[in-house]
Amino acid sequence: MDRGAAGSRGSVAFGPFRLHADKRLLEKNGVPVAVGSRALDLLIALVEHAGEVVSKQDLMARVWPKITVDESSLRVHVAMLRKALGDGRDGARYVTNVSGRGYCLVAPVTAVVETPAVTAAPPAAAKPAISSVSATSPDPPPGLPRPLGHMVGREATVADVSALLATQRFVTLHGPGGIGKTTVAIAVAHAGLAAFANAVTFVDLGAISDASLLPSAVASALGVAVQSGDAMPTVLNFLRRRRLLLVLDNCEHVIDQAARLAEPVFRDCPEVGLLATSREALRVEGEHVFPLPALETPDRDKLGASEVMAFAAANLFVERAAASGHPVELSDADAAIVAEICRKLDGNALAIELAAGRVGTHGLQGLATLLDSRLRLSWQGRRTALPRHQTLSATLDWSYNLIPETERAVLRRLSILLGGFTLRAAEAVASDASFDPAAVVEALEQLVAKSLVQADASGTPRYRLLDTMRAYARSKLAESGEERTAARRHADYFRTFLEQTRAERTQALTPSDGNRRLERASLLGNVRAALDWCFAGTGERALGVQLAAAAAPLFIEVSLLDECRRWSERALGVLEETERGTRFEMELQAGLGHSLMLTSRNSEEAGAALERGLEIATALGDRFNQVRLLNRLHLYYRRIGEVARTLAAAERMEKVAGEIGDPVGRAAAHILLGVSHHLGGDQARARFHLDTCLAEAAGVRPTDPGHFAFYRPPRIPLTRILWLQGHLDQALEMAGQIARTPLADDDPVTSCIGLIWGASVHGWAGDWALVEQQAERLIAHATAHFLEPYRNVGQGMRGEALVHGGDVEEGTTLLRRSIASLEADRYWLYTPGFSATLATALVSTGQVEQAVRVIDGVIDATETLGGLLILPELLRIKGEICAGQGDERQARSLFRRALVLAEQQSALFWQLRVAMSLMRLAGTRSQRDAARELLADTYGRFTEGFATADLKAAKALLN
Repeated sequence: MDRGAAGSRGSVAFGPFRLHADKRLLEKNGVPVAVGSRALDLLIALVEHAGEVVSKQDLMARVWPKITVDESSLRVHVAMLRKALGDGRDGARYVTNVSGRGYCLVAPVTAVVETPAVTAAPPAAAKPAISSVSATSPDPPPGLPRPLGHMVGREATVADVSALLATQRFVTLHGPGGIGKTTVAIAVAHAGLAAFANAVTFVDLGAISDASLLPSAVASALGVAVQSGDAMPTVLNFLRRRRLLLVLDNCEHVIDQAARLAEPVFRDCPEVGLLATSREALRVEGEHVFPLPALETPDRDKLGASEVMAFAAANLFVERAAASGHPVELSDADAAIVAEICRKLDGNALAIELAAGRVGTHGLQGLATLLDSRLRLSWQGRRTALPRHQTLSATLDWSYNLIPETERAVLRRLSILLGGFTLRAAEAVASDASFDPAAVVEALEQLVAKSLVQADASGTPRYRLLDTMRAYARSKLAESGEERTAARRHADYFRTFLEQTRAERTQALTPSDGNRRLERASLLGNVRAALDWCFAGTGERALGVQLAAAAAPLFIEVSLLDECRRWSERALGVLEETERGTRFEMELQAGLGHSLMLTSRNSEEAGAALERGLEIATALGDRFNQVRLLNRLHLYYRRIGEVARTLAAAERMEKVAGEIGDPVGRAAAHILLGVSHHLGGDQARARFHLDTCLAEAAGVRPTDPGHFAFYRPPRIPLTRILWLQGHLDQALEMAGQIARTPLADDDPVTSCIGLIWGASVHGWAGDWALVEQQAERLIAHATAHFLEPYRNVGQGMRGEALVHGGDVEEGTTLLRRSIASLEADRYWLYTPGFSATLATALVSTGQVEQAVRVIDGVIDATETLGGLLILPELLRIKGEICAGQGDERQARSLFRRALVLAEQQSALFWQLRVAMSLMRLAGTRSQRDAARELLADTYGRFTEGFATADLKAAKALLN
């Protein structure tokens, strides 16, 4: 491509992509590609110098002008760009790393001549836009409420908001309580399903009482695992890579935190549409406020019935009156009264619905008179909260005073519930000695009929108080003196519900279905509120301990690990002596240990908590939780490199799972046994257990993190076992499948492990370019999810790739940095392999003494901790160092020891490498003959993989 085209700011094409630099738009086959702002800047810079190497310094200066950033930031965004382009997929290559120099766009680039647009008609295949409420999906995404079957007077508004959102990307629906903001937002979201490929996430912030939890709530709604105390960066990193519509409903009570989230989402996530509803504007960059007008209202009395019914407010009034069982046959005289009522209510949808529900009691004229005598509504549009609340309070006072005391009591008590709730929850919090659950059900039906409670009959029936009604009713609850009693019933209900649903899964011994998990996840707002109350000064400590214990598994299920840690620590801190050794302490210790392990870098405190939980489960004879805790301890021991202890945990897990008689539990135990034997160096036993797992788990898919069999896919360890046993082509095929598997945001840990273990096979095969590519993916994914230890592993993988690629200096630096960071995190599983490569690199630069110290240290640690998998290779590497120093006797001794160990491990691949080392060392004719015979015999045992580096080298030696 010529410099003129490359340097232009117009459109260029490469492969299936077209880049519109002026519009900051990347398309693939005409469809927009989601790519972050920094990654797009990188692409533009590389396109301008297509075919040339652009130095890292120039790229950083271009993308981060006047800002000093670490080179790792550049690598992360290059990895994101490669991911967006599908670099490496099906052989496609676009951006390559030129070691020690920079990056280069290697795909051919051509300038594109834009065809002038024809103004008479739009293009036939235009980019999809949000157009109208009719553009709904038959299968909307989970969590998005269904739109009203018939929405009165808002069709044009929905179209206007949709158009504004399509062009401006960030819209806030602004207006007083009851005006219909949520209704319009839901309709706009459904209208936008096609434009956002069904990727719409609806977050009801009304269920949040603590503003600091807003990022966690958004993360949970997005299905993103949060591995750190602050969910905000995780959310932003996730959204940078996505095209979706994010709806934040009911922002007013968490307005500051909502603003802090919305601004960076708009600024840094160019493919995310943002729709907020709030009684006050967020006042941040990018926001386009759409004042939601009141329903159109008749402006004078002397209008006929047909003319009045042309106004949306009157239409809604008549419709809701009919829905309450009192259809209104409008005469011209009645039409004037309806017009008067709508004007007095200022077209406020909620007020109109409440008034229409009372037509049967007071009649039209009586209702109009009552409005005159009891209410003085003034919707002045000011953003200060107090006037709006006073006005709404007056409206709701009127409605509240019209209903019987039984309904008032139920309405007050229901206000303790946040978000949607079931009939069962309503019965639990509203019934007492004064009236039984049947009376609560009857009162609830009346409240629904009078529009004081909203009902959603789709699926499992659920109910909801509008946020304004809930706030009003909550104030009445406080005035009644019943608040403490209601709060206790509320906390007790959710504790009981969590315990029961947990027990159901324990007894069933099968993973819970997705609907039950979603039902449990929907409880978060209420569980948080109940915990806050229990641990407040006026709450109840004992109930709080029990609720925190019941909630710990829920927080883990939805990946809110920091919340799990916080509440578990708080409950354990106030545990009384009589509560020690109970199932409550067991759950709290289990939750604390698990969350600490993944958020506090494998601390000793995490191990102690898990072991204490297991001790209690054993004392209680709770076999289900013994298996669950053994599973977590296996992960803990594995991470800290204590392989011998993983085997003991796995063997105990197999025994207990067998006593339970659960096939899923036994399958999980076989996976852990397979991993333990693999890391311990017994590949034959490891293969046996993984094959047994596949047979045990046939037809069973344990996918629920709360079930004790939530485990890593068996193909991840099986890939490495196949390679070590000599099934090289099968291993490479499986490793390729792992590499092609999309990275999961809801379980990023498994994705990271898959990348690491799959890349190790490619490293043994000598494909270090692919290892480096997988390292970049790992670094980017771990960075996005704040999994710092896995990011450090990625740096070590990249260091290995650089060393083997010839850039020993930079590779050594990265390896040292990675090993130091992993040791600081007590994450020793991967340090032996990195240390082996480091020792080899040190020898190549003449630092033999350092290399010997490194290799001796890692051999000692490996023998002590039991991670014998890599010991044959470590001994071989030390033998090569001794041979290079002229100590052939010591070298031969080390090779022989390595060969015996490799044979014991059924690791044919290690045997091949040792045999080659012995052949290269052989001095006398008899030694050469013996070494040749050994190598020929070892080579002859292979049936596949002859194109791999080691087998090709072995064949060359034999020839």
